[in-house]
Amino acid sequence: MSSTTEQATGARTWSVAEHLDDILTAVQPLEPIELNLLDAQGCVLVEQVTVPVALPPFDNSSMDGYAVRAADTERASEASPAVLTVIGDVAAGSSGTELTVGPGRAARIMTGAPLPPGADAVVPVEWTDGGTGAGPARAMAPHSASPQGSGGQVRVHRPVTPHAYVRARGGDVCAGDVALEAGTVLGPPQIALLSAIGRPAARVRPRPRVVVLSTGSELAQPGEELAAGQIYDSNSFALAAAAKDAGAIVYRVGAVTDDAETLRATIEDQLIRADLLVTTGGVSVGAYDVVKEALTAVAEEEPGEPEGEPAEATEGAVDEDAEPAVHRAHVDFRTLAMQPGKPQGFGTIGPDRTPILTLPGNPVSSYVSFELFVRPAIRAMMGLADLHRPVVRATLLPPHGAGGEEPAPLTSPEGKRQFLRGTYTGGERPEVRPVGGSGSHLIGALAHADALIVLPETVTEAAWGSEVEAVLLG
Repeated sequence: MSSTTEQATGARTWSVAEHLDDILTAVQPLEPIELNLLDAQGCVLVEQVTVPVALPPFDNSSMDGYAVRAADTERASEASPAVLTVIGDVAAGSSGTELTVGPGRAARIMTGAPLPPGADAVVPVEWTDGGTGAGPARAMAPHSASPQGSGGQVRVHRPVTPHAYVRARGGDVCAGDVALEAGTVLGPPQIALLSAIGRPAARVRPRPRVVVLSTGSELAQPGEELAAGQIYDSNSFALAAAAKDAGAIVYRVGAVTDDAETLRATIEDQLIRADLLVTTGGVSVGAYDVVKEALTAVAEEEPGEPEGEPAEATEGAVDEDAEPAVHRAHVDFRTLAMQPGKPQGFGTIGPDRTPILTLPGNPVSSYVSFELFVRPAIRAMMGLADLHRPVVRATLLPPHGAGGEEPAPLTSPEGKRQFLRGTYTGGERPEVRPVGGSGSHLIGALAHADALIVLPETVTEAAWGSEVEAVLLG
């Protein structure tokens, strides 16, 4: 990683790929922990899970009806029903061994209840008279409201075959089967399986805790009244929502004023709950670019070796806990060959070398930078294999509402990778259209975009009808 001083001089321009590679090389997956199942949702499993017991663990009914011997129903019909003696009820949660179904016998059985000994099939209640002696039943009478419900006789109007409407033991998974492989992302179905096999927790890589803070004395919070010269803080909300969408646990910090000491104190306070810090604003070349001022100054002020002492005498001797954590920052501020989002910063801060990404302050620049750099970093920390948004090839078409006269082709500065907002239509012939202008402040257009149109460094003009690369945001 280049030094802060080298980057401050503008000696090098980084490509998008170089900056991203640098980030992903430095960012490591979080250490695995054991989490309760609901807390593990969205996390990556780090162990192979095998099935300790068969699912289902016993033969059980898939219908409300009657447990029978299939042979007793083989000649049943509407005109000549099979008449069976009801010997009792088998409810879900019972052992299923209290009753034995012999020849000419049946037991009322509820969905999920174990199949009693002697029975080899279940007749749905709709195929019977429900024990009423009348026509076909629509439902089974409640146990408490049916004096004769668990006794008497039942008329079966249709035959069943052996094992009909019976969920066989091990029919889902067998004991010893692999339930889930390491690397599986735990969604609702996977959590359902883990709970079904009796696992109350899972060993996973946790979701990273991401702290998002914006900078700028001009920023007011939504709901407040704007003073002269103020705008509402949208970046911290956009980035916090994007981080949550990427899988992180997010803490949004209100806007910090353009004061280096205030920013340092705020970062110091937030380090205790951060696996990753993301700032927006204050990284360009202005007189009030507070992030760059605060963290560059820290890096340049770090003390070297005490004069007159050999290096080995001081190695490891610094009591890091005795100095403010923010005074251990190593952040590179870089110029990238991209538009929007040219000014970027990346490094580590604090005693745990917490990664920090400093993004530009214009809303579109900030969001595009998040998608390109922060989102992959979050997913890498989670241990996910798929770090990036889908990228497709699509035909470039003029914006909607362009009118009868075809607008001029899209242009892009030579040597820069440009990312334009667009709307994407899939199908056999995917299409993408620009939405809004190229200005990095046009947040209204961003709200209607579901793709980024990518114009590479070597492309200065893209004609309508040509094929371009699109990053899908949805």
